[in-house]
This record gives sequence, structure tokens and C-alpha cells, in this order.
Amino acid sequence: MAITLPSSVTGAAQTGFTTPGYTTTVDTPPGINAKQVAVTAITGTQAGVDATSVARPFTIAFFRPLSFAVLGKPNPVTGLLSSFPVNVYKLITRKGVTVLAGQPNQIASITSSLNVPAGSDVVDPANLRAMISAHIGTLTSISAGLGDTANTGVA
Repeated sequence: MAITLPSSVTGAAQTGFTTPGYTTTVDTPPGINAKQVAVTAITGTQAGVDATSVARPFTIAFFRPLSFAVLGKPNPVTGLLSSFPVNVYKLITRKGVTVLAGQPNQIASITSSLNVPAGSDVVDPANLRAMISAHIGTLTSISAGLGDTANTGVA
């Protein structure tokens, strides 16, 4: 895979954090179509944040399709395709969190899914790249607001 999960991640801005960063190490992925890292150290000022542990995992995993979909043949009469298969890529970040003192830890997660119609990777790669760029740029720009919204419910 062309994706290489980094050994250190510069975190995006969050209310109450100063220069958040995360040191990772390669971890055993959940499947043969995945790569995974575990966050082993926290840098910057992030009061109350902990690195990965058995009870409170902090992992980042990237998944690609187990088998890639390709376009079928057009109908010989109409020239139209009968279906448009999609290749799905996912990035999943998991973090153990406390929900109430004395209760078992729970897993919070974020899943970003990239759905690429088969054939568009060859015919229109520039627009796929633009979509990905805009998506990641938007996530980066709304990071602190998203953190605030997740904690207050106010958008």
C-alpha cells in the first residue's frame, strides 16, 4: 500500500491543548487489508490524555478493499453499464474513554470512508485528488470546533 502511517503525528488545534502530538508504533492490524499504529506517547500539553493500553486503546488503522472492484462491460445494445462498483478505503481512529467513574472503559471512534467508483481512478484522478484535499483540509480547519461540538453538542 502507498499509505504509510506516520511514526509521529502533529495533532490539529483543539481547545485546551497546546501543540498536541502523538508518537506511534506499528501495531498488529485487524485484517490483512489494513495497516495500524498505536499511539505510545503523548506530546504537548494535553491534560488527562493517555497513550494506548490494553484497557484504553488509542489506535489509527487504514483499510483498503480486500479485492478491488473494476468496471464491467457495457450492455452491447445500449452501451450502458449495468452497475458501478465502488472501492472503499477507511481510516479509523479508536480511543478508550471513561464514561463514568467506576464503569468499564468504552471505545470512541472516528471513521473516514473514501468511496471511489471503479474507473474514476483512471479517467478522473485529478477530481478524486481535489475531493480528498478538500475533505482533509476541511477536517483540519474545523478540528477545534469539532472537538468543542463533540463536548458541548453546539454546532
